[in-house]
Amino acid sequence: MEEGIIKRLMASIKCGVCGQGYEVDSISVLGHSQDLWFLQAFCSACHTRCLVAAVVKESAEPEFITSDLTEAELDRFKSVGRLTADEMLDVHNFLEGFDGDFSRLFSQR
Repeated sequence: MEEGIIKRLMASIKCGVCGQGYEVDSISVLGHSQDLWFLQAFCSACHTRCLVAAVVKESAEPEFITSDLTEAELDRFKSVGRLTADEMLDVHNFLEGFDGDFSRLFSQR
């Protein structure tokens, strides 16, 4: 796994002292051995430095957690193809202007 990905994952964690998110540039990869990564993070808000050991397993196939779907729904969605980049852009554009009124959205149909 690339160091950049590990640093971005670490940046999603908040400082244990002040709660501020870490910046990617303030995270250093100290080393790794197989799935075990050692990192150092510096909080720009409270100036705390921390050491992190993280197990990051890389998988060829993503794990799908579908406890809320029935077997019939799982079968139905297995045949659906992956989203294209254009479809994701359409969703992004829609959500950018969406005001959150689901009642109005679904009553239009």
